[in-house]
Amino acid sequence: MASETVGRPMEILLVEDSLMFARIAIGALSRGQIQHRLTWLSDGLEALHFLRRQGKYTLAPRPDLLLLDLKLPGMDGQELLESVRSDDHLKSIPVVVMTGDGEQAQLGALQVEAFLTKPLDLTKFIEIIQKLSRFWQADMVLPSAEPTA
Repeated sequence: MASETVGRPMEILLVEDSLMFARIAIGALSRGQIQHRLTWLSDGLEALHFLRRQGKYTLAPRPDLLLLDLKLPGMDGQELLESVRSDDHLKSIPVVVMTGDGEQAQLGALQVEAFLTKPLDLTKFIEIIQKLSRFWQADMVLPSAEPTA
């Protein structure tokens, strides 16, 4: 039955200012065979505009998953996460934070689905995204159309 589902690819917003780590994450998503469309931004303030569909991002898709680095130009990842969690339209977006050693203690009570320490453990990264992907697909299953008589 799962093979008969109808829907769209998972929309992922990757907010990472390092080209190297962005390439690693993008490659891992491809190897994990997760059907997705990815938007990569390297600036926290620009990511907030994307999420709020402001300025040049008025037609931006709503992400189903946010992959977030903490150290970003424009607005750091913690500030971005606080903005997302305090916004009624955005707070339900699952967030996976990619951090350096010891940074996750900074996040306090902000809710995230997972923390990944850099350098990324690719196996763990893929497992987390696949788990979230299965959850997302279960929520997005659409019934097949019944022919009308």
